[in-house]
Amino acid sequence: MTSETDPTAALADAVSGFVDGFAAEDDVITGARGRARELGCPAVSPATGAALGLLATTVQARSVVEIGTGTGVSGLHLLRGMTADGVLTTIDWEPEFHRAARRVFTSAGYPSGRVRTITGRALDVLSRLTAGGYDLVFADATLVEYRGYFDQGVQLLRPGGVIVLHNVLADVHIGEDGRRDPELLALRDVARTMRDDDRLRPAVLPLGGGLLAAAVVGPAT
Repeated sequence: MTSETDPTAALADAVSGFVDGFAAEDDVITGARGRARELGCPAVSPATGAALGLLATTVQARSVVEIGTGTGVSGLHLLRGMTADGVLTTIDWEPEFHRAARRVFTSAGYPSGRVRTITGRALDVLSRLTAGGYDLVFADATLVEYRGYFDQGVQLLRPGGVIVLHNVLADVHIGEDGRRDPELLALRDVARTMRDDDRLRPAVLPLGGGLLAAAVVGPAT
């Protein structure tokens, strides 16, 4: 059944269209989205980008870690929500993505000192960053590694900092115990872990592919 014959699906599509349409984006981000399509690198939705900017503004982020640079769409939303002296540390395994993202950040008027790009495997890089030194951690990368991103990422946050994992609702069967593929198992694991962690105040935000977010309300160690 398609959205044309299913009223519930049609309503969901209409809501999604309104939410994404409400989050206006400029030519720089539109160009970055086009480059993402060319490179086969899915970008966050406009609504997801707006939410990232809102979260960065809310926590007055000066230091942000991004796992999965892509072509700079999510990074630009984060930068626009950060303080004027904030620094984005963005990690990706693909140098071409970093080159594309740097062009986007430059086009948007951000000097090189506002962005630190690190090429490598995220789980290796995160372990070298300063514990408690960041305001926000955003992950949009390999789903099977999300538990590792969470375990290491939450250690990087100051009290009041926020961790955000993208694409947690990419498959609507996430809550069905019968599905056993590695990505869904990893998502279920990190969702349960985040929900049951007394240090955190978690929530699921049904935007784009879905955001699993949590604020640190207790000691990170």
